[in-house]
Amino acid sequence: MKKAKTVYVCQECGYESPKWMGQCICGAWNAMAEEKVLPVDSRRDSRSRTVVEDSGSGISRPRVKAAPLSEVQSGNFSRVDTGIGELNRVLGGGLVKGSLTLISGEPGIGKSTIIIQAASNIAERYGRVLYVSGEESEEQIKMRGDRVCKGNLSNLFILAETNMENIIQITEELKPEFIIIDSIQTMYSAELESAPGSVSQVRACGNELMKMGKVKNIPIFIVAHVTKSGDLAGPKIVEHLVDCVLNFTGERNQELRILRCFKNRFGNTSEIGAFEMMEEGLVEIENLSKTFLEGMEDGAEGAIATAVYEGTRPLILEIQALTAPTNIGFARRTAIGIDNNRLNMLLAVLERKAGLSLINQDVYVNVVGGLRPEGTSTDLAAVLAIYSSYKGMAASHRTLALGEIGLTGDLRSVQNCEKIIKEASRMGFSRIILPKKNAQAIKEPPQKVQLVGVSHIREAIAAFSGK
Repeated sequence: MKKAKTVYVCQECGYESPKWMGQCICGAWNAMAEEKVLPVDSRRDSRSRTVVEDSGSGISRPRVKAAPLSEVQSGNFSRVDTGIGELNRVLGGGLVKGSLTLISGEPGIGKSTIIIQAASNIAERYGRVLYVSGEESEEQIKMRGDRVCKGNLSNLFILAETNMENIIQITEELKPEFIIIDSIQTMYSAELESAPGSVSQVRACGNELMKMGKVKNIPIFIVAHVTKSGDLAGPKIVEHLVDCVLNFTGERNQELRILRCFKNRFGNTSEIGAFEMMEEGLVEIENLSKTFLEGMEDGAEGAIATAVYEGTRPLILEIQALTAPTNIGFARRTAIGIDNNRLNMLLAVLERKAGLSLINQDVYVNVVGGLRPEGTSTDLAAVLAIYSSYKGMAASHRTLALGEIGLTGDLRSVQNCEKIIKEASRMGFSRIILPKKNAQAIKEPPQKVQLVGVSHIREAIAAFSGK
């Protein structure tokens, strides 16, 4: 029988080396950990879904059979309703049977809360649900369930276990409709000698969960830790294994929580879900634009509304800017919600194409509400907010600006502009500054809404200041 061999595995990227290395090929220092790899038995293949015994040699071989694509049932017809509309929106309409969904977020952000709420709804509608916890006791989960779950919890089964072999055995006996693993970093397989959370253990446990979900057609939710920088902890192999990657963001001292999808094999990756953390759990926010604009004041300097299109819905939000004389040799450029490199580019365009010198001014830009919008449609609003703060010019809370700014100072059109204008009209905006191409493409604008089409940053500033 072959002996187990020793390898050194990078805990950052998963690279394996027969010898210890001070620096991995990924650039990480002192990340190599010693792990033992057991030899694979050629007489059994645990990765195969179907195994048949060969009468001639007595060796089990996988039964391989190809199926026509036309006969394969689409996953769109077998989705599981989680009972949470915003979660269904981010997932693309619900959980696909046999899919693996990875959810991450900072500690205390609400991952376990939204998971147990979804588990309670699925247990009440579809049948048994297995909640596997490697971090909390059964009593702690019970206390949370009594606080946030409203339905009957008789079909929600709790298992405080970290051994994958025991979890698989319980799954065979219970036959649940939905499985939750909290968290993947605490699970381990007895076949490996490495510690839980290591690259080998995470890879092995992820493979076992994937095989169990695909073979038995069970949707599985996996919770993962995050690093200090907010990135997903562990090797990238986890993200490649799963079908959907969700990230829960928000400030723990505020109620707003944003659920964003980074990978989805069954839906759109640009969808977001909005929740509010209350005493009874996470509550869905139906009118997210109203939430972002609640504190917007009329006549405030350096504040203007803008819009982005996230997934299948437009969002109206507020951008604030502040300029102040610098007290040191180098002016500060700070942005929250906008890429800092993008802000530096916009400031350079302002100085070169609009004649606004900010070399001796500290500039601060903030997207109110903690949202980090995708795309470049907020460029014009950021520029006008900076101009308003620098000139001390009050902006109307009924004015909205959107558009992408190029290095030449020209304004480029944005997508889904017609839907954004309809949403702005519904929210009470009466004046919209937008690229001229978008304004010309709209044949019938909403009543009581003035569309101001501009083609250059100087025209936008003139329209904003009323010159």
